[in-house]
Amino acid sequence: MPMDYTCSPTELRRPLGRPVLGVCLVVLAFLAGCNAPKDDLMQFDRHIAQADLRAACRFAESKIGKRKTPRNEDLLWTLQRAAIERARPRPDYALSTEYFDRAEEMLKHFDQKNRMGDVVGGVVASDNLAPYMGEEYDGIMVNTYKAMNFMAQGKMDLARVEFNRATERQRRATEKFSAEIRKLNDQMQRGDGNMKIARAGAESDEVRQRLARAYPELDNFAAYPDFVNPFTNYLAAVYYNLMNEPQKAEYELRAVHGMVADNPYVAKELDLTRQDRLDGSVWVIFENGLGPVREEFRLDIPLAIVTEKIKYVGIALPRIRLRGAPCPYLDITADGRTHRTAVVADMDRIVQTEFKKDYPAILTRAIISATGKAALQFVLQDTIGKRDPGAAAVASWLMAGYSMFSTAADVRIWTTLPKNFQIARFAIPADRTLSIVGPGVAPLKVKIPECGSAVVCIKIMTRNSPPVYDVMTF
Repeated sequence: MPMDYTCSPTELRRPLGRPVLGVCLVVLAFLAGCNAPKDDLMQFDRHIAQADLRAACRFAESKIGKRKTPRNEDLLWTLQRAAIERARPRPDYALSTEYFDRAEEMLKHFDQKNRMGDVVGGVVASDNLAPYMGEEYDGIMVNTYKAMNFMAQGKMDLARVEFNRATERQRRATEKFSAEIRKLNDQMQRGDGNMKIARAGAESDEVRQRLARAYPELDNFAAYPDFVNPFTNYLAAVYYNLMNEPQKAEYELRAVHGMVADNPYVAKELDLTRQDRLDGSVWVIFENGLGPVREEFRLDIPLAIVTEKIKYVGIALPRIRLRGAPCPYLDITADGRTHRTAVVADMDRIVQTEFKKDYPAILTRAIISATGKAALQFVLQDTIGKRDPGAAAVASWLMAGYSMFSTAADVRIWTTLPKNFQIARFAIPADRTLSIVGPGVAPLKVKIPECGSAVVCIKIMTRNSPPVYDVMTF
């Protein structure tokens, strides 16, 4: 529920304990500027940058609560933990899937809570203080990674279930997003004065112009179709070809080709699938680098354009910062021919697509929060000041300290997703040996065991990380 900004006559007459207020001010001054989720992510990312996956696992594990109902960042750190387990030199796919299962249960919990709950409830503090409930691409990647884990373990029936779930998530995502926007708009229409002020501010031309100046790249994001991850569709096509179901594979490849028409492997694979000529293939999947992070920036909102009582508020908003790739591509030599990997899905772009759609709601909630806190400062000074100007000043400072502490952007994001997925496909070489090189990457030899077809998964997280690979045989 939104905070009630009214004060009863009894509360207004009650003397304020100045010593208590003083202690609160000291505490708030200490807390001001603290952003525990941001600090935790920075510490975790330092472990990743140093290629210390054991430390990263321990850190992520320490942040996952043991309670039955997920809170705070439980979901985020469960996702991080699950991803790290499959990035080790010797991946533990079973343990990774166990953590992804937990994450999926948390996503279901929050999805049900969102359907029943209030979209704008609790925003008086900040989005950063609400539990991390996941993004649509989080859920899609959970099911995609579980499918990969099961394929690596030879559990093809379970992999099929995960592909079906991922496809269903992609289908429902647009409907779910539209429903949340309708709910937010409805609550804003029925809301109190602060909500209406916030909406007017968020929709004003001046605020739009200030946001465009502060974050110009937001309007330049190259989006994929709504909430669709081409890698999920491509991997499903690989799966269906391995299961000798070319019609299903063709359906998925057509969808991928429509999104990444410049990828030469997808076009050729689509043609070979139609001819049912993919036996004896080796597919190379390259998870390259690390996806984007969120960082905070401040934006001034001149609320005088909609109300004279509150002249100004400052809000904290998140923005996407992309990270560099450790290697732009891999060159794979087989039977004397070299095959260069090509991007099939850009996770930066996937994250940006969803982020841009979320941004109007993020901005509106931030203005609601800031407006409410500014209004409370106004009420405190106006009412308490008539009886005790000194107490009013202390109360105003207390509220200002609270505003400083709670005005923080939500910078939580699943940081162990790759920057992009790249692919290559060719016939298994006669000597069953792949020679792999890339700019800044030590040469790698991969041996393909006796099998009908194979999938080679290679992951390079940072420039300090050695390539990690695994070979799935079918």
